[in-house]
Amino acid sequence: MVLADGPLVPAWLMDTWWLALVGGVLLVAAVTDVRSGKIYNWLTYPAMVAGLALHALLGGLTGSEESPLGLAGSMAGLLVGFVPLLIAFLAGGLGAGDAKLMGAVGALGGWRFALMAMLYGFIVAVVMAVIVMVRRRIVKRTLFRVGHTVMQALLTKKPEDPAAPDSPTVPFGLALCIGAALAVIEVLVRGAGETQWLLGL
Repeated sequence: MVLADGPLVPAWLMDTWWLALVGGVLLVAAVTDVRSGKIYNWLTYPAMVAGLALHALLGGLTGSEESPLGLAGSMAGLLVGFVPLLIAFLAGGLGAGDAKLMGAVGALGGWRFALMAMLYGFIVAVVMAVIVMVRRRIVKRTLFRVGHTVMQALLTKKPEDPAAPDSPTVPFGLALCIGAALAVIEVLVRGAGETQWLLGL
């Protein structure tokens, strides 16, 4: 339906199909991470393929009016979402499922959206860790261990692992899901057609 002064539906709504897919993937990932501590390949791999295939189908190689990302933009998003968390996984800091989830989110939403989701996810993880530390009354001990490790690294000594049996742990996959959900909300509020979202990205 078209009004005299333009279309009834804003143009940016024409390119929000990926938001629905991201939302579904995040919901399932959050449930499986809370229930089993895992984000499964049967969720992440099809989401990656769907992002790449649909953006290629709608936007070609470099993007179009209907799908600005295209295959190249979707691939860039996959790499931006996957590679940093893959490095963290290889260093022993995260699970492989977390990296694959962010790769899928990037393939669906592009590199800007992947960066937003990761940033929000890390903020959520920090807040969750602080809540755990406060509830267990281990704030001072945890901060001392982290500070000691940082000092060792600055003095070019091999740092000790700051983790201890009572160290706070959080379901990072859930934090990423919440972070990506916050990124989805920001896109919906600002409009998917905007060229810049968080921090001027």
